[in-house]
Amino acid sequence: MVKIRSTTVVGIYHNGEVALGADGQATMDKYIAKSNVRKVRKLQDGKIVTGFAGSTADAFTLLERFEEKLNAYSNNMKRAAIELAKDWRKDQYLRKLEAMMVVANKEELLIISGTGDVLEPDHQIAAIGSGSTYAQAAALALKKHAPHLTAEEMVREALTIAADICIYTNHNLIIEKPN
Repeated sequence: MVKIRSTTVVGIYHNGEVALGADGQATMDKYIAKSNVRKVRKLQDGKIVTGFAGSTADAFTLLERFEEKLNAYSNNMKRAAIELAKDWRKDQYLRKLEAMMVVANKEELLIISGTGDVLEPDHQIAAIGSGSTYAQAAALALKKHAPHLTAEEMVREALTIAADICIYTNHNLIIEKPN
C-alpha cells in the first residue's frame, strides 16, 4: 500500500495573537499527488482554527469529532480537545486513525495526538507533520531574534523556511487567525 504523506503545520502565539498555517503538498510514494491541499480550517464561526497532519480521511474524521465536542462543551476548546483525546484513545475505530491536529483560539494553542495527548507546546509554538522540525526551529529563532514580527508573519516565514529544505513541504501556504 502506498502511503500518502507530507504536511507541515505550525501555529504560533506571539504578542497576544495566534496564527496557524500549513503548506499544501500531499505526497504519494515518490511523487507529489496534489500541491494545494487545504490543511487549515476555521470552526465555530472562525473562533477556533485547526490544522491537521496525516491521512486526509482520518483528519476529517477527527475534525468532525472535534467540532462535535466543541458543540457539546460550549466551545471550550481545551475541554473539547481532552474529551476528543480520551475518545481517540478508548474507541477501537478512532485508535486506528493516523492523524494529528493543532487547534487554536485567541488565547490557547494545543496539539492533539492519537496517543491521547493534549499538549500545550513549549514556547507557544505548535508544529506537526513531516516538516514540523524545520518549521519549529525557524519559529523559535524568529521569536527570539525577530520579536517585532506578528504571529502571522512568523508562521509565514517558518513555513517558507521549512518548504525551502523539506521535500514534503511546498510554498502553497494557507494561514488563518481565530476571530
